[in-house]
Amino acid sequence: MTAEEFIKALKEHQTDTEIDKFHKIFWGDDDTVPLGVRFGTVFKVAKEFMQMPLEEIDTLLDSPYYEVRIGAVSIMDYQARHKKTSDERRKQLFDLYINRHDRLNNWDFVDRAAPYVIGGYLWDKPRDILYELAQSDSVWERRTAIVSTYFFIRQGDLEDTFAIADLLINDEHELVNKAVGSWIREAGKKDEARLKSFLDKHAETMPRVTLRYAVEKLDKETKKYYMQLGK
Repeated sequence: MTAEEFIKALKEHQTDTEIDKFHKIFWGDDDTVPLGVRFGTVFKVAKEFMQMPLEEIDTLLDSPYYEVRIGAVSIMDYQARHKKTSDERRKQLFDLYINRHDRLNNWDFVDRAAPYVIGGYLWDKPRDILYELAQSDSVWERRTAIVSTYFFIRQGDLEDTFAIADLLINDEHELVNKAVGSWIREAGKKDEARLKSFLDKHAETMPRVTLRYAVEKLDKETKKYYMQLGK
């Protein structure tokens, strides 16, 4: 299972319609270009290549094609989720993600892989790196810091989600604002009182978009109360 074979498989499904969509969802600032393949198809092909060696995944991350890199992080995600994946491979996937973060320069690259490749690996380990990422100059690394905590939320551990959200609450970038709002909303599904406590502290000053995402699943009256507090 090589990078070349994967790219060849994707090219069999190119369409002009998907190329048009690319310009609406890509926020990166490099030479990335669309291949023109539906997300569903990318995920399907990635699953067929789930056993791809790490060095071939690394090669995929060098590709200028947007869908190829989405495919790369999808393969990483599938491997990280698989129950039979060894601890050694999980560490390798974690390291690959961190070391090649320059190629993970869009919100969906992060959201596709961070929860299991990063969060899943760190579940039973120190999580200092997430706090380092939260203070990075890179918007994508800051987004990784909060998105990775989704794995912890699923296990009922909310501490890092709210702690990192506290660090990023007044971030300058919209895609971090949205991520913070989304993930404290998810944490709030586990502990609504904890979410309300966080909102009591920050609602008056946090970015409007973060607040809107955060209160999305609260009841109508509570949502109205916090939105009126917001700036």
